[in-house]
Amino acid sequence: MAKILGNFHLALLIGIVLLLAAMFGLHGALLGDGGYDWAQFLRFLHIFAGVLWIGLLYYFNFVQIPTMPKVPAELKPAVSRYIAPAALFWFRWAALATVLLGLVTGELKQGGYTGEALTLQESHRTIGIGMWLGLIMAANVWFVIWPNQKRALGIVPAEDAAKARSASVAMMASRTNLILSIPMLYCMVAYAHFGL
Repeated sequence: MAKILGNFHLALLIGIVLLLAAMFGLHGALLGDGGYDWAQFLRFLHIFAGVLWIGLLYYFNFVQIPTMPKVPAELKPAVSRYIAPAALFWFRWAALATVLLGLVTGELKQGGYTGEALTLQESHRTIGIGMWLGLIMAANVWFVIWPNQKRALGIVPAEDAAKARSASVAMMASRTNLILSIPMLYCMVAYAHFGL
């Protein structure tokens, strides 16, 4: 069992196989007769990417940032060189995937509501607010957090003062995203479940 669960790629592949088994087992007839709503599958991918993105945002804010001052100095390079860059890789690409899949899903559902949502029309105002918050957060990831983290972690050369300043800016931007994620998640859930 350890050989299977100890291998990330194998575990991920098993999860995908189980996903396909669930799709065909639960909705095989719809898949077979062309009645399957592929927008729902894109919505699933959007939610999966969103869970990965926001999960990492919460990992940074609830675990890594508060814990780093307690980590002994000789162990900090392990986080800075290995853990943080890997987490930031998945963090930024999950943010992009979440936004793109969300926009496409919005266009494929209910005759396409993305434009109405982004212009905050009454029938799609709740999801529109959630979308704008998500767009702001994704822009924050790509244009503030990631460039500053590259300097702070030494991925790109920078002087010590610039690294320290970049670390502070990245942390504040990450905390901003933490704050925005709470109403954003509410808007997404409210629209999906209450139709508001």
